[in-house]
Order: sequence, then C-alpha cells, then structure tokens
Amino acid sequence: MAKDVTLADIAAKIGVSSVAVSKALTGKPGVSDELRIRIKQAAERMGYISASSGKSAVTETGNIGVIIPEIYYGYSFSFYGQLYEKVVRALYENQYYGILELLAKEDELDGNIPKVLRDWKVDGVIFMGQVEESYIRKIVSESELPVFFLDTYRSSAAVDTVVSDGYYGTYMLTDYLIRRGHRKLGFVGNIDATDSIADRFWGYRKALQYHHIAFESSWEISDRSRYGNIAESILTEYNGLDAYVCNCDHTAYIVIQDLERMGYSVPEDVSVVGFDDFLPTDWGRGVDRITSYSVNMELMAETCVKSMIKKSGMRNMWKAFRL
Repeated sequence: MAKDVTLADIAAKIGVSSVAVSKALTGKPGVSDELRIRIKQAAERMGYISASSGKSAVTETGNIGVIIPEIYYGYSFSFYGQLYEKVVRALYENQYYGILELLAKEDELDGNIPKVLRDWKVDGVIFMGQVEESYIRKIVSESELPVFFLDTYRSSAAVDTVVSDGYYGTYMLTDYLIRRGHRKLGFVGNIDATDSIADRFWGYRKALQYHHIAFESSWEISDRSRYGNIAESILTEYNGLDAYVCNCDHTAYIVIQDLERMGYSVPEDVSVVGFDDFLPTDWGRGVDRITSYSVNMELMAETCVKSMIKKSGMRNMWKAFRL
C-alpha cells in the first residue's frame, strides 16, 4: 500500500541517501535540480504519501535511538548496559522512549547509517562509546535529526557530547597513590583505543610531573586491542612497580587477578586503582578491593537527554501534539 512506502524505499530505488530524499521532497537545499526531479518522480510512481499530507502534520515519533558499538555493550551487566538503562529512564521521564541499536564494526568502517535513522523511526540519536571520527562526521553531516554523544568524543569534531572528567579523575587517583608513598606507578590502558583512555593517561602523566617523578616508557601497559577487546590476562610478569593506575575497573580487576596468580597481594604488596566505580558484583573476590574514581552515570544520562531536548525543541512540539 502507498502508506507503507518510506523515504528509505525511495532512497534505495534511486541509489541515494534518505537525507537526500528528505531534502528533495521538502524543498530544502542540498540536492541538484536534476536529482530533485528524479526523486519526486520516483516517489510519485511508488505511491509515497508524506506525513504532512496525511491526517496529522506532526512527524515526531516519540522515540530516540541509542547507538552503541557492539564491542562495548559486552556482557549484559556492562558499564554501557547500565548507562543505557539510565538513558532510557531519563528519556521516559521526559515522555520519550529509547530504541537500542548495536553498531557492528564492519558497518562503522563501511559508513553504514544506523537502521533507526534510515527508517526514520526516531526523532534523534544518542551515540554511546567510541566510534571512528570519519563515521561521526558522516552521521553529523547527513542527519537532519539531533545527534548527541555520550561518554565519547573526538577533539577534532565539533559535536554535542557529555563525558566524565577522565583527565582530572585520573590525576586525583595518581596523586592519591603518590601521596601514600608510591614512586613507581604504571598506567594500564591502550591510549590508541579511545580518547577517554588517552585523557586518563595524560591525567596520570600530569600527576607524575607535578610530583617530579620521571615517566618511563615501560610504565605504559596496554590492556586491549585498538578496537577495544580487553585481554583476559594483562600482566605476564611482575615488573617491579609499586602501583598500577588502570583506565577502568574491568582492567583493574584483571590486573589484580594477574598479580595474585604471581603470588602478590593487593593492596599489601602492590596497589591497584581503577576508574568508573563500576563492576558486576557477581564477579566475586576482588571487586570490592578496587579504589576507583566514581562516575555519576545517572547525571550524565540526564544531562545528555535534557540537552538534546532543549537544543532541538522537540519536547515543545510533542507536547503541542499530545494536547
């Protein structure tokens, strides 16, 4: 039936993006006259009926897409799993619903637009977790909907984002260890994997500099691949360090297990700190022994959702429709 024809259907028929179809059908700039004609003709042949020509001119769906790279979603009780739940709660409190879509690495590298955007099922999207800079630029440039980023950013891309203060938080953790007498402190985390890990590394380095402790390259220890896969074992041997500053609690937990397998006790022999103040309680022994920098996930989620609504003005339009 005609009402089932979507912008994505027309886009697939012509071989262009859904955004291009939207611009052509709504008279917005950004497409050539020749392409605009082709799109309109195709829409007419396919029986497309725009929302404005139906019973209601309001096109809001009441949904917000939440896109998470599948590698970060991980186990069911993950940091991003918990952050997603808090985003959904914040959305619900503002009369919206969240639709989760996991982003496959191949889709990210190929520049494939998330399905919730292609099918126009949402009024905006929130990305959680690190994605490639080229992908961020593509999404921001091609989407006509509000796009926000939560717990991720790229310094060279001008995007709306909400992040925890990894730099200062890790500075505080490192400073805490130094003031307790430690002088040989390693940093555990792959700074090439995410910008947030890099921020935490430089916070650690700043604390060393402040206390006049010379950094040694052997103190930088990778915990994961460039694409975020955390290793099952991180330390293969004890390298004589007093303490380990880990980029997250998951990594800190593994470091503790590695040290104990080698016969060392934490914190009696070696100190280990983490970041996030989050680990599944069912992981057992070691979870409650990590000194960590606590991240207020609820406030991050609430700030992101309210900022999106305020900037886009979506809530006012939706309330007018409901009334």
